[in-house]
Amino acid sequence: MIALAIGILAMLLTTRILTADNSTDAVPPAALDGLTLALSVLIESLPFIILGITLSVLVQVWVPREWLFRILPSHPIPRRLVISLLGMFLPVCECGNVPLARGLVARGYTVSESMTFLLAAPIINPVTIITTHQAFGWSDGILVARILGAIAIANLLGWVFSLHPRQHELLTERFAAQCAMPEKPGQHSKIERSARMFLHESSVLMPALIVGSLVAGAIQILVSRDTLVALGSDPLISVLAMMLLAFVISICANVDSFFILPFADTFLPGSLVAFLLLGPIIDIKMLALLRTTYRPRTLVRLSLLVVVLTAAVGTGVNLVA
Repeated sequence: MIALAIGILAMLLTTRILTADNSTDAVPPAALDGLTLALSVLIESLPFIILGITLSVLVQVWVPREWLFRILPSHPIPRRLVISLLGMFLPVCECGNVPLARGLVARGYTVSESMTFLLAAPIINPVTIITTHQAFGWSDGILVARILGAIAIANLLGWVFSLHPRQHELLTERFAAQCAMPEKPGQHSKIERSARMFLHESSVLMPALIVGSLVAGAIQILVSRDTLVALGSDPLISVLAMMLLAFVISICANVDSFFILPFADTFLPGSLVAFLLLGPIIDIKMLALLRTTYRPRTLVRLSLLVVVLTAAVGTGVNLVA
């Protein structure tokens, strides 16, 4: 699978380089736009995926298991809260946090605990906080609402999924079986285990990233942004429109604030907050990546809860602002 993913990426890039000087008159503009958008999503996400896989390998192989559990509270609620704040120390966007969350489950964290980290980390990481402040400052409470909203949504969903009596059933059968396999540290050196783990995670996540990027690029050319902008003045409709835009655009959380900044004059603050909350958690690209870890039923429940909670936060900000 990893060879296929690399082959597709190499083919796309080679085709783009070889045809750079050729006329594109015969190619439909929509096809060119879709390919350009898909490549931009892919190229933007790829470094963070690699960084995330690298950090995941470090956590699983090089960090002592006892140390990871010793620093956490024993009570479930404060434990999940602390886990949701770990993203403050990891400048990785949402794509890179998927392998990190997978690594936490592999090291013995519950699915709900790793999910709490996964949902909050891309929004409260230092790069995202800085770029959001650079774009909006403290105006309309957008930055504060984004941070607090992410922590609240992550911990609420962590609590909801912690009620599931059989946590392993939330995972795909393949990943659950992988997590259940006993460790054999004496079988290979740490370097060999790290290399094997990096290749395995890459073979799972890279194809999903490529497929998600292609789908995101295709859908973006079918959705009219002018239509979305026309809906920007209604307190509820504007929130839903921005959530739809976030789902379609599939832009990295580290730069999404600058993308949405031009909409600040036409959309209410709560709708901007909804965009900034939903995108890093549930968009086309992320659904493709999350499918490598969670079963479809888990993803449906997760998505519905995130949509409802994000809409509530965005509408609340609009009513207060």
